[in-house]
Amino acid sequence: MHRDIAGTGRTFGVVGGLGPLGSADVFFKLVRATPASSDEDHVDLIFEQHPFRGSGSGSAATTARKLYVFDMIRAFEKRGVTTVVLPCFLSHTFIDELKANTRLPIVDIVEAVRSHVQRTYPGAIRIGVLASDHVRADGLFERYFPAPQFEIVHPRPRGDVDPVTEAIYGADGIKRGNLRGRPVELLRDACGDLADQGAQVIVPGLTEIALVADEIGPLRIPLIDSNLAYAQYAVSTRCAARAPVFKIGVVGGVGPAATVDFLDKIVRNTPASRDQEHIKLLVEQNPQIPDRTANLVGDGTDPTISLYATCRRLEDGEADLIAIPCNTAHAFVERVQPHLGIPIVNMLTVTAAHLRDAYPGLREVGVLATSGTIESGVYEKALESYGFRQVAPAPALQARVMEAIYGERGVKAGFTTGQCKADIGAAVDALIADGVDVIVLGCTELPILLPGREYVAPNGGRATLVDPTDVLARQCVAYATAAGA
Repeated sequence: MHRDIAGTGRTFGVVGGLGPLGSADVFFKLVRATPASSDEDHVDLIFEQHPFRGSGSGSAATTARKLYVFDMIRAFEKRGVTTVVLPCFLSHTFIDELKANTRLPIVDIVEAVRSHVQRTYPGAIRIGVLASDHVRADGLFERYFPAPQFEIVHPRPRGDVDPVTEAIYGADGIKRGNLRGRPVELLRDACGDLADQGAQVIVPGLTEIALVADEIGPLRIPLIDSNLAYAQYAVSTRCAARAPVFKIGVVGGVGPAATVDFLDKIVRNTPASRDQEHIKLLVEQNPQIPDRTANLVGDGTDPTISLYATCRRLEDGEADLIAIPCNTAHAFVERVQPHLGIPIVNMLTVTAAHLRDAYPGLREVGVLATSGTIESGVYEKALESYGFRQVAPAPALQARVMEAIYGERGVKAGFTTGQCKADIGAAVDALIADGVDVIVLGCTELPILLPGREYVAPNGGRATLVDPTDVLARQCVAYATAAGA
């Protein structure tokens, strides 16, 4: 079935299979509950059911049920479903876990029943519940009908037999297709016991019970149709989607060690006292993105498509913004950004803004970066927009900077001491000698070589080192914190 309530734009996905008979009954009653005057007015429904092999009790069975439901909801997301219908009371014992991991609203079956009872039987205080032993042990209905306003009562066992569990799950139970005989007798006796305990209304906590309500026959107190109540609630109520959790998408692998350094700085700059207070990250570690410098200063492969494809995967993964912990890659940001629906946080411009705020009166800024970054002019442009003048090493020293980064014993090859340290030190010493006292480490590997905030030259000269990776991390944390991540 695939039709829509006129003008609502809603598509319901019904998770079937958990019990197939009860799920099918809810599906039928969803159609029945739709206020439609013609076929075209009916609700848009997708009913999905697969053999569920996780029946039984224990943690393994519960885990199998959780993963079955989650996979079904995940498939619904891809098919354009807007609202999930979950006709299984047992699955609602872990509904909060499901809601925390999907953007789709899930119609709460127990809330639907509670709403129906309070509207139809406003004076009912003592609520009789026909539920499985697992649902009873979980206290599911007690959470929706809390004491002291309500009192929940369950049928008393008959010897060692729980009548409701036996009626549904027993060898000749309703789940095996037996809709007459002993299962019905057990449920009829259970309803009578609830009436004897003073229950004012009986609420089925198993979707299969609605299938045999007519067979149970007249009772001393009302037995509601929880499946119909659920269907009517789903059609008539707009369930709010979970507020999305802010997520930072990271273009990783440019380079790999710099990505790890950036992630570490995200964690260290996040004000959190426990794991759950940290920021959600989606990292696409893609070292196969062509070398940015090789393209900018030579005939290397253009990385634009690879960068764009990586950003699109982050966007498809519901990232709210993108961070690229690679200075040189920002020479390509202007090509990519217009085609994305989420912003790339520009590491160069946020660094220039940081310099303006942190160093009033500063005019000249030293920049240590790849030759691709220097020759592309992206840092120079960013700095000039904030009133700074870029000072880069002389050509011979720039060659040593490149060797410190790309050389056989450079930082990209995993080295942090020896010749690479000497090469980068020579470039810093020269900038200090030229009167530069603030230096931007404009390649994300350089903070690995120069981890401190201050550099002291052999002659005693000093310079403050600014790490754009850290500035970018702090800015991303600020955005996430402001969004309530």
